[in-house]
Amino acid sequence: MTDNRGCSLVAVASAFVAGGLLGAGAALLLAPQSGRQSQEQLRGYARRAERSVHELADKATEVVDQALDKGREFIKDKQAILTEAVEAGRATMYRERDQLSGEKKA
Repeated sequence: MTDNRGCSLVAVASAFVAGGLLGAGAALLLAPQSGRQSQEQLRGYARRAERSVHELADKATEVVDQALDKGREFIKDKQAILTEAVEAGRATMYRERDQLSGEKKA
């Protein structure tokens, strides 16, 4: 599944997670605070990242559901057209058969 710019959702999610991990590592190495404070900060980052991933998954689910609904609607429309065509062909076939059988009797 791709968005308008051609990036897949998996690539976006992977880039987001990788960026979060790199940022967390850099924060640990460069932080001017204690280990306990760094841990709390990382927990906050992890919670925000988790929420973002869940939101992204929810959005992806919504997009897939919309695509499935459109697909079902498309199939239903085409099925109705095909059924109408088959019925028209069947009616024509019966009419032609009746005409031919009427000509044979005469």
